[in-house]
Amino acid sequence: MPRGAGKRRSPTPRRPAGPTAPRERARWSLGPAEGTVQARLGAWAESDAVGRIWAKDPTFWPRAPASDVADRLGWLHAPEESAGRTSELRAFAGEVAGLGFQHVVLFGMGGSSLAAEVIARALPGASDRPTLSVLDSTHPNAVRAALDRGTLDRTLFVVSSKSGTTLEPNAFFRTAWARVGRSAGPPGRQFVAITDPGTPLERLARERKFRHCFSAPPDVGGRYSALTVFGLVPGALAGVDLDGLLGRARAMATTCAEPSRARENPGLRLGAALGELARGGRDKVVLFAPGSLRSFPAWVEQLLAESLGKDGRGIVPVANPPPPGELPRGPDAVYVRVSLRGEHDDELEAALEAREADGAPVLRFELASPLDLGGEFFRWEFATAACGAVLEVDPFDQPDVEHAKELARRAMERPRGAAAPAEPYGVRADDRLAAALERWAGSARPGDYVAVQAFLAPGPETDASLDRLASALRRSLGVVVTIGYGPRFLHSTGQLHKGGPASGLFLQLVDEPSPDLDVPELGLTFGQIVRAQASGDRGALEEKRRRVLVVNLGTSVAAGLDVLAREAGPA
Repeated sequence: MPRGAGKRRSPTPRRPAGPTAPRERARWSLGPAEGTVQARLGAWAESDAVGRIWAKDPTFWPRAPASDVADRLGWLHAPEESAGRTSELRAFAGEVAGLGFQHVVLFGMGGSSLAAEVIARALPGASDRPTLSVLDSTHPNAVRAALDRGTLDRTLFVVSSKSGTTLEPNAFFRTAWARVGRSAGPPGRQFVAITDPGTPLERLARERKFRHCFSAPPDVGGRYSALTVFGLVPGALAGVDLDGLLGRARAMATTCAEPSRARENPGLRLGAALGELARGGRDKVVLFAPGSLRSFPAWVEQLLAESLGKDGRGIVPVANPPPPGELPRGPDAVYVRVSLRGEHDDELEAALEAREADGAPVLRFELASPLDLGGEFFRWEFATAACGAVLEVDPFDQPDVEHAKELARRAMERPRGAAAPAEPYGVRADDRLAAALERWAGSARPGDYVAVQAFLAPGPETDASLDRLASALRRSLGVVVTIGYGPRFLHSTGQLHKGGPASGLFLQLVDEPSPDLDVPELGLTFGQIVRAQASGDRGALEEKRRRVLVVNLGTSVAAGLDVLAREAGPA
C-alpha cells in the first residue's frame, strides 16, 4: 500500500469557489502502471490528500520543512486573487499602448520569464498592443540583438525578478538604462519592475522613478508564479484576455479542490501518474506541444525539474522532443502530448500509438482554446506538488541551485584584463575532440540521459544545429537527449542536474564571442558573465561527480557544431 494510506482529519482548508472545469478531453494509457497509480489515488482518497494540500498540511510532504509549506503554497489561490487585479493590469496596459510603445522587452529568468513567454506566444493578443520578447541569455550577441530589435524610445523594459537580486535581469537593466539615458526624457518612464515587496529591485524602481512597480505575492515560489503578476503583466501588455485565462484557471482550481472525488481530481491524477511511473523507472517525460503551444513544454520543464530533482531522485523532462521517427524505445520514457482541438500531427500520433502498443505510457491533453492554458498552468502546479509527495522530496525548494551561482560569482571576481588560465576552457572542435567524446560517451548506460548545455546565443540557425547534434547523440547512444541554453537552464533544469539521479551525461558548449559587451555600473562584460556561469556550473557538476565534457566551439559556432555532430554520430 502506498505511503499515506491511513485515514486522517485535516484542518478545514480555504477552497476556491467557482465553476468546475468542464469534463476534460484527455486520453491516458498508463500500461502496466495503471494498478499502482490507482492504488496511490485510493490511498490519497482515504487520507484526505486533497484537503491536506489545500490546508497546507506539512505532513503531506514529510521531507519539506513546515516553513516551506506555510510560505510557498500561495499559488493555490493565485487564480482567485489575481482575478481581482485584471482591471488594474488592463488599465496599465492601455496607458502603455496609448503612449505609443511598440515593443516590450522582458528581462527575467526561469519563473520570471517562462510563463510570460507561453502566454504571449500561445494566446491571441490585440493588434494595437506592443510585441513582447524575452531576454534570458547573458551571451553578448543575444543581449545586443535583444536591445537592438526595436526603436529605443518606443521600447518598454520590464525587469522581472522575485528576489530582486537576480544577476541576469540586473545586468540587462543596467545595459538598457545606459542606452535609454542617452535619449531625451527621463529614462525611468521606459522601465517597469515586477518583484516581491521590499526587495532591492523595488527600491531601485522607486529611486530611479520607474513607470510602475508591480508587487508579487511573496508566498508563491517563482516556478509556481504563472498565474501571478509575473505571467499576467506581460500578458496584459500584449493584449491577452486575462479574464478568460484566469477563468479557466479558477475552474481547474475548483475542480482540484473537490474533496470527495480524489480519483477524478485532474491535478492529483497527474501527480500520482508521474510519481508512480518515475518510481517504476519511467522517469523521462517527453513533452509534445505543437503549433502555438510549442513554448509550453519549457515551462513544464522548469516546474518538474526544479521541484522534483533532488535527494538523488527526480523526473527528467524533455522539452525538445525528437522527431516521430526517433522516439526513444527504452523502458524509461513517458510521452505527454498537449494540443489544441483541431491540431493534428498524423506522423506523431502514429509514433505515439506504436509506443502505446508496446506498453509505454502516453498521456494526451486536448485544449478547446488557448485560454485553457490557464487551467493547465494550475493542473501542472498541483500535480507537481502532489508528485513531490510520491517521490518523497520537498517540491518547494531548490537546494543545489545556489552553489553553482556562488562558483560563478567567484569566477567573476578575477580582475578584468587579468591573465586568462594557461589552458583554454574546454576541448576545442579539432583533432582532440574525437578522443574526448569517446571517453565521455563510453560511460553511457541504459537509463541515462544526455543534457546538452549550450552557453551560446539562441537563434534559429543554432537551434537547428543543436537539433542535429541531439539526433546524432540519440542514434549513437540510444538515450534521451535534452537541450538547454545557458544560463537559462540554470534557473530550470540546473537543480535536477545536480540534485537528481546521477544518470546524466553533460555536454557543455561554449564559444568565444567577439565583440564583447560591457555591463555599465558592474565593472563586468557579458562575455565574462556567461563564461563564469558556464565555469560555475561545470564546477558544481564535477563536485557532484557528474560526467561532464566541455567543448569550446571557438569563434564559429555553426562550423563547430557541425564538426561535433559528425563526431558524435554513429560510427
